[in-house]
Amino acid sequence: MRFTTLDEWLRWQETLHPKAIELGLERVRIVLRRLQPEAPPFAVITVGGTNGKGSCVAFLDAILRAAGYRVGAYASPHLLRYNERIRIDGAETDDEALCQAFARIDAARGDISLTYFEFGTLAALERFREAGMEIAVLEVGLGGRLDAVNVVDADAALVTSIALDHTDWLGPDRDSIGYEKAGIYRPGRPAVCADPDPPPRLLEHARAIGARLLRVGHDYDFGRAGATWRWRSDEAQFDGLPPPMLAGEHQLSNAAAALMALTSLRDRLPVDAVAIRAGLARAWLPGRFQVIPGLVEWILDVAHNPAAAAVLADHLRRRARAGRTWAIMGLLADKDADGVIQALASVVDEWRPVTLAGARGRTGADLAARLRSTGIRAIAPHDDIASACQAARAGADAGDRIVVLGSFHVVAPVLATQPWISDSSLPHSRET
Repeated sequence: MRFTTLDEWLRWQETLHPKAIELGLERVRIVLRRLQPEAPPFAVITVGGTNGKGSCVAFLDAILRAAGYRVGAYASPHLLRYNERIRIDGAETDDEALCQAFARIDAARGDISLTYFEFGTLAALERFREAGMEIAVLEVGLGGRLDAVNVVDADAALVTSIALDHTDWLGPDRDSIGYEKAGIYRPGRPAVCADPDPPPRLLEHARAIGARLLRVGHDYDFGRAGATWRWRSDEAQFDGLPPPMLAGEHQLSNAAAALMALTSLRDRLPVDAVAIRAGLARAWLPGRFQVIPGLVEWILDVAHNPAAAAVLADHLRRRARAGRTWAIMGLLADKDADGVIQALASVVDEWRPVTLAGARGRTGADLAARLRSTGIRAIAPHDDIASACQAARAGADAGDRIVVLGSFHVVAPVLATQPWISDSSLPHSRET
């Protein structure tokens, strides 16, 4: 074995390939064939889309496990530990199992160079095969058509939403991005689209390859019904469903898309209403409108593009507070900072932009300048996340809320340090 610890393997993977991101399937396909000459022995649901992928994976994982299936779930990026990315029956994969998988991949690749994400994808497939999974739920990393996850033919594929993000890689408009995301669809197999206004190229591609297109508002629908909600398609109907544990109206859309994917596979993987209700009540993800209640409320959300920021703003309006709303925001340099600011400007009173370290990070000063250009004046930039949290906590009054947003790179250190627990008036909870 080349290395003995997970940290050593991960540091090496970050430097192995000349590019941090290189879309394309040929290299990873060759290595997968060497590792697993036969098709995966488990069913596969692949989840793509701009926003909502992680939530859909969580819903699918929780419902399928509630139905009694052995489920492998692969999602990225992680918040606190790399182990979060690969889950076996809900449990994180331990360091030893990951190291063993990486060693097998390293031996199989020969002189083929792999990216950090490609190593992780292959490790997930290795662990799922080794552990005897019945179904794998795979989250696309970037795009879809040329993403490493797409090396596996999905039995059902789900696209959650299409919005402008990663335009340098996926194209300048929703039509181009929609085509890339539709690349996870397969001929003759269920192809769920949860975007109510899908771009033409997504629809054209699905029809051109003969995928079984299942669209929200056409092939399935959902809606509130008092304190519960309902879901209907031509093939099934579920009434009196509990609201998802994951907070926000947008989570109904994600849950509904997951139900369509599951219903489309009901002949192979039947799931009853009892499992659906149990899974909806259990599915949870940190950093997705995660609320830590207290005299001063903390809200953590990884929203990092205008579409996700608009959803966050809507949820903040619905969850009104008497006091001020503080925003601790950090963004990567390739994100649409102006669009994120525009989406949130009407719901934030005090801005604390922060610098994200690293080559891809944007400075707090840059964000502050962009905020000022819109006429916003309640701004105090910070060079690091810790000082921004300290300043916001010191300035906040009872009834205020502090929203941490913009990136996994912002939410993760806040989750790790839990600044709210240094004040006894701010009890720690994972409530959503």
